[in-house]
Amino acid sequence: MARRFVSGNDAVAEGVRLARPHVISAYPITPQTIVVERLSEFVEDGSLQSIYMHVESEHSALAAAMGVSSVGARAFTATSSQGLLYMAENLPYASGARMPIVMMNANRALATPWNIYGDQMDAMFMLNSGWIQVYVEDAQEALDMMIQAYKIAEDPKVLTPFMVNLDGFVLTHTYEVVDIPTQEEVDAFLPPINLSENIMSMEAPKSLCITAGNNYNMEFKIKQNEEMIESISVIEQVDAAFEKQFGRGYNGLLETIDCEDAEVILVTTGSITGTARMVQKALRAEGKKVGLLKLRYLRPFPTKALTEALKNAKVVGVVDKNISFGYEGTIFTNVNSALMQEGVSQKVDNFICGLGGRDVTKENIHEMYEKMLVHLEASEGADDSKVINPSQDRIHYMNVRCAL
Repeated sequence: MARRFVSGNDAVAEGVRLARPHVISAYPITPQTIVVERLSEFVEDGSLQSIYMHVESEHSALAAAMGVSSVGARAFTATSSQGLLYMAENLPYASGARMPIVMMNANRALATPWNIYGDQMDAMFMLNSGWIQVYVEDAQEALDMMIQAYKIAEDPKVLTPFMVNLDGFVLTHTYEVVDIPTQEEVDAFLPPINLSENIMSMEAPKSLCITAGNNYNMEFKIKQNEEMIESISVIEQVDAAFEKQFGRGYNGLLETIDCEDAEVILVTTGSITGTARMVQKALRAEGKKVGLLKLRYLRPFPTKALTEALKNAKVVGVVDKNISFGYEGTIFTNVNSALMQEGVSQKVDNFICGLGGRDVTKENIHEMYEKMLVHLEASEGADDSKVINPSQDRIHYMNVRCAL
């Protein structure tokens, strides 16, 4: 195992190299471009034996990956923002045909206004596309998830494309120390792809991307949904096996920090979790019963694990780097739905922040916790004067710089 000081994008490229994709279909877009640049260098210097396709658009990049996967080969592509939206037509084709493609998405704001910086609006548009979605906290997790993603996606019980999300610039362009496994270690963990039951074959012809009318279409979609939910067990097993082999794991679909006795818990996704860890630890040192929940997977959504972790809290806060216009943050909607499904009832705050790359500071996270603690005091009748204005009682826009 080697230790190197690399960016999040470099870490992704290293993870992909170790996973040995047969074909890389590449189209550059900021802030993802470094990933496909590094992979082209690996192919050129011979450290990765792969076919490198520089295609004419993001749409073509995913179309090419679908062709690769349809013949039983391992495919990789990467994109961001408007590029992901340009791919959108092909995403449900790939998932409906059960093609275990792995894609890195550098989370970036959407136009208009035009903005190249990071939020999570792009991936939120694709939650209904049938792809597994994971959001990573740092470069080490990014590298490791490229390896885990192939093992999960290619499992015969899953056969579902996999999107690994990294926060644009905050993670893609930030450098940190990363442990890089050896090729031999990864080969022992990730075997060669074997899609004998779901590929084009002259010996055993099959139809892919078929037509299904109203007599059967619904059953196909139900099966796809049920097997996405069932992939939860594979995700947990793969993460546990990864930890056993490499000495680090990520707690499956979510991670809890001091949630057992917490009265208030903040739910975070992606790189913002690192900042939240520092604030939560400091508040704990002050004697405040605050917890932190790192939500890693949004699809499949870990309803039971999430509600089990949150059930004893009196106030929950959900951080969203997105807005579903006319309603609320998308993760907030999912968390609330999970709580209601399991019969858990709490005060839940939605903190919308970081849009268009706006910094989310320790002070912002501290303010989120303080708002939840105010709600806790109000709910216990400690000080009714501290109840927040009802018009601001559910959704909070953090770090707003001008009048709206």
